[in-house]
Amino acid sequence: MTIETVNIAPFEGQKPGTSGLRKKTRVFMQEHYLEAFVQSVFDAIGGGEGKRFVIGGDGRYFNKRAIQTIIKIAAANGATGVIVGQNGLLSTPAASNLIRQNETDGGFILSASHNPGGIDEDFGVKFNAANGGPAPEGLTAQIFEATKSIATYRILRADDVDLAQIGESNLGDMSVEVVDPVASYQVLMEQLFDFDAIRGLFAGGFTMRFDAMHAVTGPYATAILQGALGAPEGTVVNAIPSEDFGGGHPDPNPIWAKTLMDLMMSDDAPDLGAASDGDGDRNMIVGRGAYVTPSDSLAMLAANAHLAPGYKDGLAGVARSMPTSGACDKVAEKLGIACFETPTGWKFFGNLLDAGRATLCGEESAGTGSDHVREKDGLWAVLLWLNILAARGQSVAEIQQAHWAEFGRNYYSRHDFEAVPEADANALVNGIIARIDELPGQSFAGMTVEKADEFAYRDPVDNSLSEHQGLRIWFDGGARAVLRLSGTGTEGATIRLYLEHYRAEGSVEGRSTAEALEPLRQAVLELAGFQQHIGRVAPDVIT
Repeated sequence: MTIETVNIAPFEGQKPGTSGLRKKTRVFMQEHYLEAFVQSVFDAIGGGEGKRFVIGGDGRYFNKRAIQTIIKIAAANGATGVIVGQNGLLSTPAASNLIRQNETDGGFILSASHNPGGIDEDFGVKFNAANGGPAPEGLTAQIFEATKSIATYRILRADDVDLAQIGESNLGDMSVEVVDPVASYQVLMEQLFDFDAIRGLFAGGFTMRFDAMHAVTGPYATAILQGALGAPEGTVVNAIPSEDFGGGHPDPNPIWAKTLMDLMMSDDAPDLGAASDGDGDRNMIVGRGAYVTPSDSLAMLAANAHLAPGYKDGLAGVARSMPTSGACDKVAEKLGIACFETPTGWKFFGNLLDAGRATLCGEESAGTGSDHVREKDGLWAVLLWLNILAARGQSVAEIQQAHWAEFGRNYYSRHDFEAVPEADANALVNGIIARIDELPGQSFAGMTVEKADEFAYRDPVDNSLSEHQGLRIWFDGGARAVLRLSGTGTEGATIRLYLEHYRAEGSVEGRSTAEALEPLRQAVLELAGFQQHIGRVAPDVIT
């Protein structure tokens, strides 16, 4: 075994987004490309000398090869140890837990989250800090700067590590500990939730379908739901992780989890339907005939979290990303706790969680979590829902209706315009910014703008400022629209349009969400000039 220093030139475009660096898999497979980015991370954190790291991923194509490369670069940079999930598998929340539990110096998580996998699809790498959360903006900026000037990387030339065998071995002077990816995570869940009550729920005939979408939560859900909690065999489907997610799109929403949605809206529906994504940090909740939006789920979990042992003393506060609906704001107001509005990206919740300012956090993009880790956590959300259902003895639909009756209803939808030429997307957004101060008082499609701004966030813990985080436009009658460019795609630009209309009485004469939001949609399409700028008024995906 020898340490080799390899001379390279920087690669263009290795700027990490809200969840690390994401590109097409073939981009990462270029010679030296992955190595350059990983070495840049080590350079940005002051090297690896004497440090320990967690490494794992969601099992997508190139995961195993990339992990071997990262292990060897860690060894060459002086790391004393790495903890790796068996067969390279670790859900993102489980990786966060291992970082925190073992007090490592951070971790490398290999995933493109909810994006498709395969040699012609997407791959990603992100670095999580010692608190278990995604690298904060300051560190992300340092990593990007390092990618622009990198000239060499160091790697240990050695045989691959056997990741199939649980146990500890050595690679040069560095220890490599291969661990059961589920065990520590399951112990944490048992500490947070009333497993006896949930076992009783299933023993009493409660039925459920959990769609793991051929992704990493399959082993976790099988072990916990069917193993520890006694759910019948077959409760978890698509449970074996696949390099291409079974040829599907591992995004838990009504579009990509259509088979589950069809089941839940049928006469044969079980009591609860749930799904998770590629790396296990997102979730979808559906009752029999009742879809729960991620924004509503966050609010309902906040209102009922005290029913679970881990949250019996109440919540310090709640936090939501800016595009997420204001449903949880109403709950926080009634509970008399703080509610924080942050930019999109889980890293912005980290300071609030570390400082004890917030307990529950959530994003409209199906991510919900708490202070048990520093990532969103799909299976955790499902288990909290199960705990609440067991404690309340009501159906999902009954809990949903009771919540709307008490707090009002935030009709909410997200429209994604994908693969838009970047110049066109920027022209649309910049066109609004240029006249944002002039919008109040103007009417579009019969709706009048009350106020508008470009969202900026001043972190209440470290006072850091994050600007240009999306456009907010409020209309008369309790309506709000948000526009932002997403950082999670791998080609072109994605324009996300978020539509929200709050009704204190909880319903709009029995109309569907689409019908309730149609006037607002028309107003925003006219205001922003979608047809003029991008030639489209119909989104690719509606959630």
